[in-house]
Amino acid sequence: MAAYTELSADLLEELADDYGFGRIANALAIPQGSVNTNYLLETPKGKYLLRIDEAKGEMEVKREIDLLSFLHKHSFPCPHPLQDRKGRYYREYRSRCLSVSKYTEGRMVAPHEMRMAQLEGVGRVLAELHVIGKGYKKGIDNRFSFERVADLYNNVRGRLPSYFRRVTRTLDDEIDYLNRYLETKLPKGIIHGDLFADNILFRGERLLAVLDFEAACRGKFIFDIATAVNALCFVDGQYSLDRFRHLLRGYEAVRTLSLAEWDAFPNELRYSSLRFTVTRLRDFFLQPNDGATREHKDFREFFERLRILRREKPGGMEALLMAMATGYDYRKYQKIRASEKP
Repeated sequence: MAAYTELSADLLEELADDYGFGRIANALAIPQGSVNTNYLLETPKGKYLLRIDEAKGEMEVKREIDLLSFLHKHSFPCPHPLQDRKGRYYREYRSRCLSVSKYTEGRMVAPHEMRMAQLEGVGRVLAELHVIGKGYKKGIDNRFSFERVADLYNNVRGRLPSYFRRVTRTLDDEIDYLNRYLETKLPKGIIHGDLFADNILFRGERLLAVLDFEAACRGKFIFDIATAVNALCFVDGQYSLDRFRHLLRGYEAVRTLSLAEWDAFPNELRYSSLRFTVTRLRDFFLQPNDGATREHKDFREFFERLRILRREKPGGMEALLMAMATGYDYRKYQKIRASEKP
């Protein structure tokens, strides 16, 4: 989340009237993030989150709102844009789409502070998203498929300084490797695509809400899990086996991974690291700071993960590989398969 577009006094008056807020006492910019503009609105009727989509066009915004409405109807803990008095879920503001949702009071927990019970809760909720999402039949384009990430990298590669030579050698090799070995025939459905700690709200150990469905699409479930592992199970410069196990324990309490998904796990971790390395390079070199309160996330965080996953430096990868190699429970899987038979 971030704040790139300023709100006018006229707009705030219009929103107060259209949403029946009475008045908006305060509109506080939320500076964290790198994609959309977000404000906290304080009103006599409570707190609300105002979002301005900086990257998506109207059709993409409609698809995201439709997905959030579907998930909300199925009791999934996610934001849900409100309708104004004219029945609109969004409006145009300065050529961008603006929406308002109820603000959820909760606490974001940094990965190194996240307790094991919280990690299990994240795993369960992610699996619930995947299971519920099977009932969503509308397509949502994956803007971060491997082919598109490879194209993004080709676009940004020529803009990188000469001292990035070591980085480009690694990324060139990784693109070539994943092009040959990344598996595509795996279980797919609705995925979040960006399950980082700042997109999760807790109250104590209870998970209250999953935020920011900006990257949600139809994609591989294992990629979604790999992104959560990269985001939440990497602390102090290495992967934590205990964190990995608790996250996966929560996930498999709801949905069991197939053998093919376990086999693909290492490469999906690599692809997830590549994806966020490339998009952060793109954001920095192709979308330079224009004076707004823009926050550029450091590509090196995920580049270092990629180097560990490629076994170019130590960092707990060997323990993860062993856990993945032995993580598939044939008896549990066969029991589930048997229960699915008519």
